[in-house]
Amino acid sequence: MENTNAQSAESGQIPSLAVLIAYGSLAFPLAGAFIALQVIVPTYYAQSLGLSLSAIGGILLAARLWDLFTDPIVGYLSDRTPAAWGRRKAWVVASAPLIAASVWVLFNPPESAGNTFLLLATLGIYVAGTMSIVPMNAWGAEISESYHQRSRISGARVIFGLSGTLVALLLVDNSNNEALTESLFAITILTLVGLAITTPVAAIVVPDRSVVDTQKSSLREAVNLLSRPSPFRRLLLAFLLNGLGNAIPATLFLLYVTHVLEKPAVAGPMLFGYFVCSAISVPIWVALSKRWGKHRSWCIAVIGSCLFFSVAPFLGSGDVIPYAVIVVGTGLMIGADLALPSAINGDLIEWDALQNNRRRPGLFFALWGTASKLAYALAVGLMFPALEFVGFDATITNAADDVRLLAVLYAGPSLLFKIAAIAMMWNFPVDETEHQRIRAALETRGI
Repeated sequence: MENTNAQSAESGQIPSLAVLIAYGSLAFPLAGAFIALQVIVPTYYAQSLGLSLSAIGGILLAARLWDLFTDPIVGYLSDRTPAAWGRRKAWVVASAPLIAASVWVLFNPPESAGNTFLLLATLGIYVAGTMSIVPMNAWGAEISESYHQRSRISGARVIFGLSGTLVALLLVDNSNNEALTESLFAITILTLVGLAITTPVAAIVVPDRSVVDTQKSSLREAVNLLSRPSPFRRLLLAFLLNGLGNAIPATLFLLYVTHVLEKPAVAGPMLFGYFVCSAISVPIWVALSKRWGKHRSWCIAVIGSCLFFSVAPFLGSGDVIPYAVIVVGTGLMIGADLALPSAINGDLIEWDALQNNRRRPGLFFALWGTASKLAYALAVGLMFPALEFVGFDATITNAADDVRLLAVLYAGPSLLFKIAAIAMMWNFPVDETEHQRIRAALETRGI
């Protein structure tokens, strides 16, 4: 009888195709901007503007650490925004012009731009992005409470995000510094136009029916939530570790193809192929999660990434074909990384309601966003100074030993972080059966 009730509830929570498209499209302009920020901006500011690798790493890390404060604040305020305004959509709409302005400043710097400029511009885009991404992710989790529909909603967001990434990558020319400058300007225009189209469409089409508790909240809840062992803390830590495993090679990608493979011209095609494979794989992993469960499917995909990526430290000059195999293989695995963890986090909103008598999607996805952004900040903040410490210079031809160290740093730490994430998630306690039990218990309580 319990399963029948659960199936009936799920059948009433299937979002329409129009809602999926309108909601997912919000990720398109953001993805184009943030792939440029993560992959192009650090190298551009080093090679074209002459900032040191250590300075860039420290600045990007400091800017991301600021999100430790802004993400919980935005999540808290989003949860407390009057429902009549649209708790989530109000923030998404208000953040759009701020994101546009921040992208324009950061991606089109004057020739005199230095460390202070990079710090302020990066802080601007991170804060504006937080104002959009945290409420947007919570919004997606609230469209449906269904275990499998959440994977579908997350998958739609990811597919549009990957589409934005692919279009941005088509605009990238890494042949020289002037070409990189033009690439960043083109991505700026892509972001501005995308925001102008997708934001009003989502605001009109996507319902905002967020339900949060009416108890008085405190920002200290973020600390309290992380201080106790729980499925949420376990998932968040695994997500952070796996995120580091993805962020390190993303940060070092341009340096790897330029100095290890000695084929800078393949950077664009390789990145494009990687994200095409990612987009193709998202619906496959969403379908597989219905059979294997979200957490187990995610672990299998991460294991596959490790197998492919273990070859990367041993490649050298001209090894384009073996590297292409790695790119395709890891791209096919990354679709699970992008779609499933966020859907699992959505399921924990009901766990929180049952265990703690609270509904705090804004807080949950604020901490989620912090972990995601912290992973990339740590990657830049750790890897760039490490390379400079050993004598690696992005502007010259380096010694063979320094190039080999770059290859090892590109893949070695990532494998360790991913293996740790697998160990944490393989026997994750909140699967489909447990989620159905939680929802049934909540219905019995009338929550």
